[in-house]
Amino acid sequence: MKLWTRYRWLVLIAGGIILLDQVTKALIRQNLALYETWVPWPWLAPYARIVHWYNTGVAFGLLQDRGQFFAILAVVVALAILYYFPRIPAQETWLRLALSLQLGGAIGNLIDRLTIGHVTDFISVGTFPVFNVADASITIGTALLILSVWLQERREQAVRKAAPPHASEESISTPANDQQ
Repeated sequence: MKLWTRYRWLVLIAGGIILLDQVTKALIRQNLALYETWVPWPWLAPYARIVHWYNTGVAFGLLQDRGQFFAILAVVVALAILYYFPRIPAQETWLRLALSLQLGGAIGNLIDRLTIGHVTDFISVGTFPVFNVADASITIGTALLILSVWLQERREQAVRKAAPPHASEESISTPANDQQ
């Protein structure tokens, strides 16, 4: 039970991301031929569309043909998150959410790499590279991670500014200092 308590939110959020990612990718692979595009309303086409694409690199089509490297990296990242997560204080909500999103995205794309040899992408917005739910989750998780670290630093700075000045060690009287 203690293990479930420590990992509950990580499992629920990452699991939800993995499920959503895999279901949407399966729907795309089943209903659209590779490179086929679907737009529910013609006026939407210049702005957003669904397109069946594949990616052998990382998010947004970067660093193509390095799938094995990124599969290994995803495993390392997942293990690091699993190790680090229970050590994060419960009040660090944004940091916990960030790591949960990153874990879900990393595993979602890892499943594709291991099962079909590449990642299925399908969300196309404007001229931005095609991406998927896992990519979006990793990106949002990274932004939240940066934000949470920044907020934590600001809180620590505020505490330091509000704290009364401490006496230096030299001015503290101890028996060892008194004998000198």
